[in-house]
Amino acid sequence: MKSVLQHKKILRLLLSSLTFILLFTTQLSAQDGDAKRGKGLYNANCAACHKLDKKLIGPALEGISERRTKEWLHAWIKDNNALRASGDADAIAIYEEFNKMPMTAYPQLSDQDIDDILAYTDNKPEAKSQGDTKGASTAADLGIDSLQVVKGKNIFNANCAACHKLDAKLIGPALGGVAERREVDWLKAWIKDNNALRASGDADAIAVYEENNKMPMTAYPQLSDDDLEAIIAFTSHADILTAKALIVAGADDGLAKLPKSTAWMTYLVLFVFLLLALWVYFFSKNEFLQLVMTIALLLGSGYYMYLGMMSIGVDQGYKPIQPIAFSHKIHAGDNKIDCEYCHSSAKHSKTSGIPSANVCMNCHKSISEYNGPVTSERDKAFYDAEIQKIYDAVGWDSEKLAYKEDYEEKPIQWIRIHNLPDFAYYNHSQHVTVAGLKCQTCHGPVEEMEEVEQFSPLTMGWCIECHKTTDLKVESNDYYAKIHEELSKKYGVEKITVAQMGGRECGKCHY
Repeated sequence: MKSVLQHKKILRLLLSSLTFILLFTTQLSAQDGDAKRGKGLYNANCAACHKLDKKLIGPALEGISERRTKEWLHAWIKDNNALRASGDADAIAIYEEFNKMPMTAYPQLSDQDIDDILAYTDNKPEAKSQGDTKGASTAADLGIDSLQVVKGKNIFNANCAACHKLDAKLIGPALGGVAERREVDWLKAWIKDNNALRASGDADAIAVYEENNKMPMTAYPQLSDDDLEAIIAFTSHADILTAKALIVAGADDGLAKLPKSTAWMTYLVLFVFLLLALWVYFFSKNEFLQLVMTIALLLGSGYYMYLGMMSIGVDQGYKPIQPIAFSHKIHAGDNKIDCEYCHSSAKHSKTSGIPSANVCMNCHKSISEYNGPVTSERDKAFYDAEIQKIYDAVGWDSEKLAYKEDYEEKPIQWIRIHNLPDFAYYNHSQHVTVAGLKCQTCHGPVEEMEEVEQFSPLTMGWCIECHKTTDLKVESNDYYAKIHEELSKKYGVEKITVAQMGGRECGKCHY
């Protein structure tokens, strides 16, 4: 009888401990979003199109959770196109109100990420300058139309940046403050058709032509007066965009410095369980409970040992430090460079290939400095130094705009990230060209990665699962269409998966 009572007492103690842990972790998960972390997420994902206090490309987001339900906002941010397709009236109204311009979907953001962003918009914080931006004026303080300057920057980068810098001569002269040296009407005439202006006998046009080795500038008759005024505004007030970037960079980076993790909850549960196990072994005389605890420990140890062994060679999350801090976010994300421009062999080869330095130089002959967004950890000087590393590798003189004679090139020793075992065969062209898969299917959202990491586990189970769930694409392919017709009759289905086509056969990948 005494043993039974003691057994019940111990079970109550176990249940009480586990209940406390469950309630404690549930309470923590129910806490409000972290506004400080939300600010970092907002700046990284939303600030390009939204302001808190007024309309930019999208609507003002200050106090947005007071106008929409939390569930609706989660659905809208993760996939606004799907929400609109479902017939949601609010989603359709916003789409119509903003000229039918769909917002970028963010399925990669977790519910906690979105809660943190909403907490930031609810708290109505104001960005403050820090460090070397102390006392910096905003565009509003200076009476400048910041949207016009932003528009001008985009037009400048698309049409002028290949030949001009703002603060130094490139192929053409420096354009910073050009409106102080020339009349606006003259600049408009020069940009639209400098050849015609020179032919008219204009002395300034002829002088500029002679000064720059009689190299005629490309004419831009397609640019409107508004476009030209925006370019001129950018050349006169580009500093306000730099100040804005520095103000954002001065803030704490919530993404980098405040990572969220629930791993400690698992450790807490295991710690409590270990304490109970020690108590049972050293202080309890109940042999039945000791037997149960022994079995539980053996099963738990075997389970974690199995997981550990199965994770050998699985390098998901691997992110080595590269010799040059190449940012896929800047190149593939901000500048929309196609993945296959650099990794051209992915279309017709087994491997995607590592681009040679001359591919980098196709652009960086004219781009010797970085003028995009910066952070507190990576400022303009950091990025400029990384570009210089490319020049050092190939022997490019950025002042003379020419390769150095008799220069011994130094190969850039990139560190491989994705590496399948030798016994596994994988062909990029079969997936990219034949199957039509996007690079992000396996490599994740590389256009959002400052430093690329291994996004997927690349295990056999992961590959087979993809083959089992991916339908075969037979459009404009008579060979596959014929096989698809025969196999669909065999399996009695309308669509054939890659696995049913043979993508689950061992010899396809191991031979």
